[in-house]
Amino acid sequence: MIKNFKWLLLVSLTFMACDSNDDDTVTDVPVTSGSADFSKYVALGDSFAAGYSDNALFRAGQEGAYTNILAQQFMAAGGGDFAIPLMADNVGGFSSGGVQIPQFPTRLFFNGSAPVNVPGVSGEIYGTVLAGPFNNMGVPGAKSFHLAYPGYGTVNPYFGRFASSAGAKIIDDAVAQDPTFFSLWIGGNDVLSYATSGGVGVNQTGNFNPATYGSNDITDPNVFAGAFTGLVTALTANGAKGVVANLPYVNTLPYFTTVPYNPVPLDTATVGLLSSASGYGTYNGGIQFALANGLISAAEAAQRTITFHVGAGNAVVLTDSYLTNLTAYGIPSYRQATSADLIILPARTFIGTSVGGNPTLINGVSVPLADQWVLSKNEISEVKTATDAYNTTIESVATANGLAFVNAKAVMDQLATPAGVAFGSYTMSTTYVTGGTFSLDGVHPSPRGYALIANKFIEAINAKYGSTLRLVESQNYRILYPMAL
Repeated sequence: MIKNFKWLLLVSLTFMACDSNDDDTVTDVPVTSGSADFSKYVALGDSFAAGYSDNALFRAGQEGAYTNILAQQFMAAGGGDFAIPLMADNVGGFSSGGVQIPQFPTRLFFNGSAPVNVPGVSGEIYGTVLAGPFNNMGVPGAKSFHLAYPGYGTVNPYFGRFASSAGAKIIDDAVAQDPTFFSLWIGGNDVLSYATSGGVGVNQTGNFNPATYGSNDITDPNVFAGAFTGLVTALTANGAKGVVANLPYVNTLPYFTTVPYNPVPLDTATVGLLSSASGYGTYNGGIQFALANGLISAAEAAQRTITFHVGAGNAVVLTDSYLTNLTAYGIPSYRQATSADLIILPARTFIGTSVGGNPTLINGVSVPLADQWVLSKNEISEVKTATDAYNTTIESVATANGLAFVNAKAVMDQLATPAGVAFGSYTMSTTYVTGGTFSLDGVHPSPRGYALIANKFIEAINAKYGSTLRLVESQNYRILYPMAL
């Protein structure tokens, strides 16, 4: 029968890499601001700007955000205080009536064999409002157009915690502080929610009305361009300088690269069962019928034919809505995954499980994976196309307004290579956990990952404005947070 899938759960991990004798910031050059003025720094963005990590927002993560690291380095060059809307504790998420709200769970930590949620209940009460203003305006979940959306705090509790009023806009609360310098890194969620949902949302390219979008939809590039241009126009209206960053491809995130497309080991008996009429034999016969009657091409017939072999390396079976619709003939849209598809991280504990305890109904094998578990080749292409369009806007707006520009996509592309990126005496990569760059949720950075991001922002700022801000040292930032903080 089907063999054990527990290897997908990360049985053991090594967390330290190389030694910690860093010399990242050894310099005798005095710290200066150049042509920039860091006295009033305001940061705008999404969960990265907020310091979200390990699938939650919590104090230590907020304090380790790249935005806060930047503010600390700005202080040596005339920077002022950087107020953060800190969460109540290091548990993470929100609670109500003494119970953790499921949609906002506690943060993850590694218990020695798998990522699990920190026990306990957050002291951050849902609906609590803090007195601002706050320099860190990063809001988890925010898309580009949300930053200028009136009343966004009524639908996003992270902004609702510190919005100046129920009808406030994020951009208005930022501009009201009259910043002399800003950072703006936004747009990731305009494609990320579509990707993490396995493409369950809608590609809204061509729809210029974001009020009609669902939460998992891809933002139209023109909508993004209008939103991003408007944000920069508002931020620079009084002469503020700033730094912006473009967006990496989501397929470089460990959330999409950790679980292989072909993790299934099978024995002889199971291969026989799956190939029989009671398995995929009837389905394969239907595919040959469709081919013979000109309903599909030979290439699609080959793509849709389900085959297994004895041993490891069998690809999971999935449902693909991009295949020719043959439901009128009683033929579902099944195929096996290929290396061009991305299985999302949560599937590591789902593939190989049985349905209702029935040993013949195995998810990903005898029961095809639903769309939510896989970002297919076609969906990846949609995300890349939108990302490329967003990045064109970001770079052109940065150039037009004389802003520092961080090529985050290039950094992420390098992190995803076997060589990785050198950070002091460490080599950082996108490998889940052990690569050191990302936290346990596979999307948001680790503490050291945020420090690496901060250094890339500093390098861009120094290059643009002639400042001599110091880089931070890698050994001062851990890879993972422990259970207790």
